Amino acid sequence: MVVLYRLLFNHNNTLHIMEDQITKRMNDIHTFMSTKDNETCLSGTDENGKEFMIWFNTIDLLESLRIDHMKEKAKYYINNL
Repeated sequence: MVVLYRLLFNHNNTLHIMEDQITKRMNDIHTFMSTKDNETCLSGTDENGKEFMIWFNTIDLLESLRIDHMKEKAKYYINNL
């Protein structure tokens, strides 16, 4: 049995897993890895300091991310500190 989840990140970098309505926040990303098998992994700690890891299909992740938009929002945040 395969269960598919739709993973969404909002502007606060909060992960939303739509199937189960679970919300997690990755506060500290300490590991990034992409494999030759089209997998990408982010690992870090959640809002409670517990370790967790998320695996993505790399192509799906790249198609979903709006890098230019993310850079624009990050620059705005930094400039308004």
